[in-house]
Amino acid sequence: MSKPLRILVSRTDAIGDVILSLPLAGILKADDPACYIGFMGKSYTQSIIECCSAVDCFVDVADFLKVDNRTIQKEWDVIIHVFPRKDIALKAKKAGIKLRIGTRNRLYHLFTCNKLVALSRRNSVLHEAQLNTKLLEPLGIRKAWKLDELSGLIHFDTISELSMKWKALLQPGKKHIILHPKSQGSAREWGLGNFSQLIRILPKNQYQVFISGTAKEREAMDPLFEAVGDQVTDLTGQMNLNEFIAFINACDALVAASTGPLHIAAALGKVAIGLYPPIRPMHPGRWAPIGPHAQALVLEKDCEDCRKAPQACTCIQSIGAIEVLSVLEAMERS
Repeated sequence: MSKPLRILVSRTDAIGDVILSLPLAGILKADDPACYIGFMGKSYTQSIIECCSAVDCFVDVADFLKVDNRTIQKEWDVIIHVFPRKDIALKAKKAGIKLRIGTRNRLYHLFTCNKLVALSRRNSVLHEAQLNTKLLEPLGIRKAWKLDELSGLIHFDTISELSMKWKALLQPGKKHIILHPKSQGSAREWGLGNFSQLIRILPKNQYQVFISGTAKEREAMDPLFEAVGDQVTDLTGQMNLNEFIAFINACDALVAASTGPLHIAAALGKVAIGLYPPIRPMHPGRWAPIGPHAQALVLEKDCEDCRKAPQACTCIQSIGAIEVLSVLEAMERS
């Protein structure tokens, strides 16, 4: 009887990218429940990866690059380079991992991988989560996955319990909504003025509003707190990632641009409303959150001109606060 495959999925970039790669673990487990799945990422995404019950272990990329090659060869039969990195590809080859899967459009994959997949992300009409599944073809897994199928394969269900410190913030009898205005520069933003307007029109007797973000982003949000600080609870920079995941899980909805927290909320099955520009490749066709109660809002417009002057782009900011409220209320009723 052959030993179960030990497969290492490598995705070492941001939180949202990692979440949209987690369905690979679910697909592999469904195909072969006996296989052992490792997921390699940066240390700051460890909490995200460990929320996925289809992943057997987290591998820190910094440790992988330092560990003895013989140890790696014993531990892994397959590596899937979802996010290509030359140093990881070289290490995997030197370590002698038997099956090394990568894309053809990376020159270094031609001499570091022994299974190459034709995959171009930039001009594809597929969603990021669907594109990731193409890398499973060398393992005999070929299917045109629908997004609702992939959302059911994230298995984002190993969540820490929310501590009493944070539970105490939640007012009973109200719907709890998190607004995440900033993106650490990773996405086009909706604008503090729009978030202020949304806060003003949210029915106060129905919603309790929380503002999230990093400690570094807090100063940039001063205009928001000056405008509506008495109507919100400030969470910025106060929670570690485990705590924040648990807090999102205790809330009802989250509104944000294309950021990690948006994808966390979607994966948790919360109402997750994403705000996007129509420009490729940032548009929701590629990066929309996937989940049973996730929705992306985007202005129906040709936005290619703003590629030349990103700071002048007002497409995302033209989405109205009343539109967001209408979608929020409709999704909560469904």
